[in-house]
Amino acid sequence: MYGKLIIVITLVATTGSSASAQQNSLRYKKHDARYYQLTARASEIDSRAREYPEIGFVFEAGGKVQDLEHAAVDTRVKPRGKLVIWMMNYNERLFDRLASYGLYSIQVHYANRWFSKVCRENPVGETCRGNVRLEAATGIDVSDQVAIARTDSMQVRALQFVKWLAKENPQGNWSYFLTEDGNDLRWEDVIMAGSSHGSTTSARFAVHQKVSRVVMFCGPRDQLQNWQSLPCATPSNRFFGFSHVLDGGWSADHYCRSWQLLGLHEHGPIVDVDKSRAPFKNSRRLITQFDVGGNDKRAHSSVVPGGAAGKDARGNFIHESVWKYLFTHPVEKSGKPTPVDPECLIDQRGALKKK
Repeated sequence: MYGKLIIVITLVATTGSSASAQQNSLRYKKHDARYYQLTARASEIDSRAREYPEIGFVFEAGGKVQDLEHAAVDTRVKPRGKLVIWMMNYNERLFDRLASYGLYSIQVHYANRWFSKVCRENPVGETCRGNVRLEAATGIDVSDQVAIARTDSMQVRALQFVKWLAKENPQGNWSYFLTEDGNDLRWEDVIMAGSSHGSTTSARFAVHQKVSRVVMFCGPRDQLQNWQSLPCATPSNRFFGFSHVLDGGWSADHYCRSWQLLGLHEHGPIVDVDKSRAPFKNSRRLITQFDVGGNDKRAHSSVVPGGAAGKDARGNFIHESVWKYLFTHPVEKSGKPTPVDPECLIDQRGALKKK
């Protein structure tokens, strides 16, 4: 079934979005009004694709396919003209919601298992992980730890997947996200998103490449890296973060450090979403404190749709409005600037040296 179109009609809400598409050219035909979920293997889409077993970048492992890529679009919903690239394992519940917002979504196979294999010195060099992330995302030779070809980068695998989707699912009009010559994605209409490791690489890529928006669940971390303070191609009002306060990345000041270095404090205060309503003071820094039984691991994964997420007495997710806000809130609507938090430890490398 890999590489073939799967058409699934679901019970996802289809009331649509009040926002208009970016351009009039993005339209669907009424008789094609369906929720499309598609899958294909990266190695079948592009014959140039290679494996890098030394960093866990393989096509199969333990008898299971590793390079299966996923996509979704709901042509029953008014399109917003934005493509989400999800930088973690496929999350069907999230993709269902993104489709209901009028967004396109893809999850691509890229090098994301290197974390425990390279940059192992203690303390890690301040550019090591950031450079590996950038090379994995772009294929640009910036790291001495890995050697990832352009054709195996997130950028090119995403491009090849969208080309395949444009051919296999013309009903979805995926070609909208290709440049006129078809040699690149229109990055101004791309939303980079991920959780944990994936949110960190999404943010690192957005520092390098201007994108429409960055959605960072439980991230970014890289507390000993300097890339967060580099000149940023993507304006700071386009970064949105959401984490649980019991997550170790929050309690150890990893998230607040990255958020401030990326300039998110210029767009509103830290807002507890359990005590506020959308649009959450138009802030880019959202937190939750809902009860996770003191489990920091559950806290870490609790901010995305899934088994660890918060639910009410009826079993409904409590952060539906937060998820929609993160992906659809107009970037030009920004909260009031707030001072840098002096309690947030920025120089974590210096603190290590003092120990």
